[in-house]
Amino acid sequence: MKDIAEQLAGSLNEFLEFARGRLGEPALAADAVQESLLKALRSADQIRDDQSVKAWFYRILRCTIIDLYRRRDVRQRALEKFQAEVDSPPTNEEERVTCACVERLIPALKPEYATLVRRLDLNGENPEPVAASLGITKNNLTVRLHRARQQLRDRLEEMCRVCAKHGCLDCTCDTATQTRN
Repeated sequence: MKDIAEQLAGSLNEFLEFARGRLGEPALAADAVQESLLKALRSADQIRDDQSVKAWFYRILRCTIIDLYRRRDVRQRALEKFQAEVDSPPTNEEERVTCACVERLIPALKPEYATLVRRLDLNGENPEPVAASLGITKNNLTVRLHRARQQLRDRLEEMCRVCAKHGCLDCTCDTATQTRN
């Protein structure tokens, strides 16, 4: 085991260069080599006498690099799937979960805030055209929308009290029941 560790340590820079060439990122390459060294040392009893330690380690390193690419691919596909879900229009269930109190409270907001909440949050309009139609910058629109949401949240808490504090999901307060009927 000590002999194997010494042989691997003597070729460490060569292994790092190999991994950098395949991964492109020095830190990721160093992690791959380190992970491979751990695997190699754990399975040192599997090496045959006629086998080159370097060749054996390169097989382990290649497998580690392939595993890294697979994990990266799985992560990328998961992110793409999540992005597709975020970009898709809400389902009927998601729309039902939105408390009916929101619609009833919008008129209680400042008129410019009510417009923003309706257009951006309820109707799902794109912020750039909304900002352009209002003659303001997108940054200004973002600030106003933040203030509008804050004001709406304050009104919800005043009106619904308990359910608003817990997310106002599937609201059962009297106002929501009346609005749904």
